[in-house]
Amino acid sequence: MYDLIPGLATGTEMVLLFFILLALRVPVAFSLGLSAIYAMWQMGFGLDLVGDLISAGITKFSLLAIPFFILAGTLLGTLGIAERMIRFFRVLIGSVPGGMGLVGTVVCLFWGAVSGSGPASVAAIGPMIIKGMEEDGYPRAYSAGLVCTGAALSIVIPPSIGLVIYGVIAETSISSLFLAAILPGIFMGLMMLLTLPFAKTKGAAVSSKLQELSPMPYAGHAYPRRLMLAFKDSFWGLMTPVVILGGIYSGMFTPTEAALVATVYALLVGGLAYGTLTLKGLYAALTNAAASSAMVMLVVAYASLFGWVVSVEDLVGSYSGALLGLSENEAVILLVIMVILLIAGMFMDAVTVMFICLPIFLPVARELEWDLVWFGVLMMVNLAIGLITPPVGINLYVAANVARLPIERIAKGTLPFLLVCLIGLVVIAAFPALSLVGSAGN
Repeated sequence: MYDLIPGLATGTEMVLLFFILLALRVPVAFSLGLSAIYAMWQMGFGLDLVGDLISAGITKFSLLAIPFFILAGTLLGTLGIAERMIRFFRVLIGSVPGGMGLVGTVVCLFWGAVSGSGPASVAAIGPMIIKGMEEDGYPRAYSAGLVCTGAALSIVIPPSIGLVIYGVIAETSISSLFLAAILPGIFMGLMMLLTLPFAKTKGAAVSSKLQELSPMPYAGHAYPRRLMLAFKDSFWGLMTPVVILGGIYSGMFTPTEAALVATVYALLVGGLAYGTLTLKGLYAALTNAAASSAMVMLVVAYASLFGWVVSVEDLVGSYSGALLGLSENEAVILLVIMVILLIAGMFMDAVTVMFICLPIFLPVARELEWDLVWFGVLMMVNLAIGLITPPVGINLYVAANVARLPIERIAKGTLPFLLVCLIGLVVIAAFPALSLVGSAGN
């Protein structure tokens, strides 16, 4: 057989080929698949094994949650629920100066408990939040940065697609992961709020003029009446995370079954409660969800090939051994892992990073007796940061399209949030109890 780089093990060649293909702008899924097939050819395995490995990698019951959560989030975004939710929180906050920044943060976190996907959240709620914040005097780039960051936390706040995949790979309870992620998700949202007082807002006269173009919802009524009307109008949307998470934590259904329940609930709300469900809207939601699901599942399918080669070549043992040999200090090893994840998140999506890195990091975590639930939540926070870091932070590109701004301005708008998110990551890493409080006794 011909070696790509003479003297290197086949598994290491595969990893290098993967990064070469990425540098050549080959899509991530195909980079994984081509590099894995090259390694299998070098190892003398027939290509007839490829189909079996792909089938084994994607025919896992827990993975059914991914397409259904994506579909549920897409449906809820197209049925007017996001708009009603924003109106409710805007009325709730009232005319507090800079209140739309708080509204935007709360809605992003709330939507994370509905969507589970960062890019989908940006597309669903981004236009309305950016518009509202701009009317409240916030710069457009900063507003887009807030949406990018808040939506990125969708992979932390349950039900999270990222946590589902982590649970499958690490063979850890997905329900425990969901419970453990609640407090860290809220904490990261509070960290985002620290940036609001420092945001450069427009003058009061300009802000007032902009608000005249989009007055407070239900204007003309007293505050209690406005709040009641807004709550009544958005009630079924606000109940969405209650139904999903309440059913999971009460034991009525599993996280995988919850994805199907969320989809059915979205259809019932749109069709019966709000009357916004149309055949045209349903078709658009199904096609968008199918495209998004296909992208994720294609990565999962080819990552199973990649992971098989990693296992056969014992890259896990050699790489994890090298990682453990760096230092006897657990904090140093954890720091190295976090830096690797941050760098990987700059170039790859969260799903790809998990399939490549987890087989190496999990043995290290087990050897050091780290709690795998805490480690999973910490990893999700780390990968959420990757969604807002160039050059491949996918939320930035979605927000650039939504806000109609150059990607450079969007990236600049996320800098304050990137700083506070890194601080939040350090806190969650230093205090595991923050993640383990919710899952204790589960």
